[in-house]
Amino acid sequence: MDVRTLARGDATTAELEIRRSRFITWLRRADDEASARALVEEARHTYPDARHHCSAFIVRIPGANLVERSSDDGEPSGTAGMPMLEVLRGSGLVDLSAVVVRYFGGVKLGTGGLVRAYSDAVRAALDVAPVVVQRETRLHRIALPHADAGRVESELRAAGFAVEDVAYGERVTLTLATNDDAALASAVAALTGGDATPTPAGTTLTEHPE
Repeated sequence: MDVRTLARGDATTAELEIRRSRFITWLRRADDEASARALVEEARHTYPDARHHCSAFIVRIPGANLVERSSDDGEPSGTAGMPMLEVLRGSGLVDLSAVVVRYFGGVKLGTGGLVRAYSDAVRAALDVAPVVVQRETRLHRIALPHADAGRVESELRAAGFAVEDVAYGERVTLTLATNDDAALASAVAALTGGDATPTPAGTTLTEHPE
């Protein structure tokens, strides 16, 4: 099953000003709870004078349910962290962490205003965040003579097959990722005159821009 998440890299940022309060959002890929919490600490370090550093994250734990956490960080209960988490849930993404830093502008927003502000702050970052699709892809190995390996590898790459690994020994072993077994077998047969055949080698997760 395909899974949607954020591309790896620096945090996506967005900023809103609502009735003189500044809401600065950081949104980043988080593959575990520790990396999700690390984003919060980075935001605290970067904005130590801000009144609130509210947060929410959703991460997968192998063999368990999703781990979802949120924090209001001093805002009235239920007005920041939970609305942020609801927006993350609604995005359909997993393995991501969001922090909204608030600089109070002197005007109280009220309970409803805070809920809308923190929700909108996360949406603003999601709107510009790079999303990828994770897909379980079958791996295949091909053993080739050294004299032919470079040519075959180049042709397979040109044909759009993802070469995951190249191992050198008595023969050169290419590991490729594709779910189109028939197309790979046909291409390998054509390139090697039928001398090589792909063999199953497990699966891997590949990421593709959405």
